Amino acid sequence: MTAVGLAVVQPSAGERFGSSRGYRWLLGVAGALGLAASALLTVDKLRLLANPNYVPSCNINPVISCGSVMRTEQASLLGFPNSLLGLVGFAVVLATGAALAAGAVWRRWYWLGLQAGALLGVVLVHWLIWQSLYSIGALCPYCMVVWAVTILLFWYTTLANLRSGALPVPGRLAAVVRELDRYHWAVPVLWYGVIALLVLNRFWYYWQTLG
Repeated sequence: MTAVGLAVVQPSAGERFGSSRGYRWLLGVAGALGLAASALLTVDKLRLLANPNYVPSCNINPVISCGSVMRTEQASLLGFPNSLLGLVGFAVVLATGAALAAGAVWRRWYWLGLQAGALLGVVLVHWLIWQSLYSIGALCPYCMVVWAVTILLFWYTTLANLRSGALPVPGRLAAVVRELDRYHWAVPVLWYGVIALLVLNRFWYYWQTLG
């Protein structure tokens, strides 16, 4: 423990930053899913811009409707389609996972950068969730894929950085981090559960008509 009360784990040769096989797989699979969803969103958005009467493939019913979401200001937060951010971000995630699988070793600054990107991503995703539920009043399936993988990437990137020492842990919280790592699945399950309950509650009036 350092003088300021931080427990810093020095990764050994067999435990480098982000070296976990499961984490490498997560980066690859989540990056690929997020990239695919972002690409589909981008293609549909471009088609919608070219033809305002275009009906996106993910328009299923009044609630699950990509078109309703794509036409809003929230879908272009920075002046261009949000999906372009996904194309860049998930491409980086996928490339990182592939490089790790090939034996690459990234320095601590890289993992801190990935952590910052994951944090920004999860904040943006939750803003979009709120907007979809309580402002737009519609859900986009491709967007929900992005929500799901972004939450996983943020959670497991945080755990990986805490475990490796890229993020120093206060000594008194080391036991908490160990338990979170041991039951790593519990947080995303609860996280998804809360979002699912919010969706059910928001659109309960519609779900009732399906019976």
